[in-house]
Amino acid sequence: MKKKTNAMYFSATDTTKKIVSRIAEKISENLDKPSAVNVIDFTLPDVRKEPVSFTKEDIVVVGVPVYAGRVPNVLLKYLNSVKGNDALAIPVVVYGNRNYDDALIELRDILELNGFKIVAGGAFIGEHSFSKMLAKDRPDEKDMDIASDFAIRIYKKITTQDNFQILNVKGNTPYRKYYMPKNKDDSPVDIRKVTPKTNSNCTDCKLCADVCPMGSIDREDVSKLNGICIKCGACIKKCPSQAKFYDDADYLRHKYELEIDFAARSEPELFV
Repeated sequence: MKKKTNAMYFSATDTTKKIVSRIAEKISENLDKPSAVNVIDFTLPDVRKEPVSFTKEDIVVVGVPVYAGRVPNVLLKYLNSVKGNDALAIPVVVYGNRNYDDALIELRDILELNGFKIVAGGAFIGEHSFSKMLAKDRPDEKDMDIASDFAIRIYKKITTQDNFQILNVKGNTPYRKYYMPKNKDDSPVDIRKVTPKTNSNCTDCKLCADVCPMGSIDREDVSKLNGICIKCGACIKKCPSQAKFYDDADYLRHKYELEIDFAARSEPELFV
């Protein structure tokens, strides 16, 4: 089977990267003439300026994190610019153990509208971007084994079927509104404008500016933001000095509630 396998993902803290890469690699290993997986990592802003187009000879595993139960709205313009041209696609969403709500069905719809043929889809779990406790160290070995088995099922499907019907996945249409946390009075709170702070541990290594997917952290003064913060957790989790943190009361309350209410392990959900 002469196909080229592609791994395409947004992954600020590398959880989505791990899942998408494993699925793409295992599919590629089973092809008649396996080749290196083509990687399109669109986490950083400059990559999202480049046009991307596929052909019917491509298999594309497309992965994004779940933000507030949906595909991150900051990625919609880029995702809607990608041209499928009858390439086979596997939409994958990764969430922090709360719920993926309508993210998978939304990503499926985006890819279908862009000319992809959807052959499978999956929702996996990764360590929550807000927390080092919620879904700690996931995807773990069990998750990766599930991703490998998923890839084998996908390979069998694409080698035994010629026509792919609309793939049914869990979710609602129209999509639900973005999930919002609530305060102690049970009223919705908006944490979109919450930004990370920088403490005296900072060594000015610039790593936070390098990994910010919005290019918002000022390289001359890393305590400043020149753009929006999407709460991806990259600057906090990747800082070697633990110099970045949030101190907003509503944000911290929400983080704590997530850690308590969704401590029970969720498992991946697959659709083939």
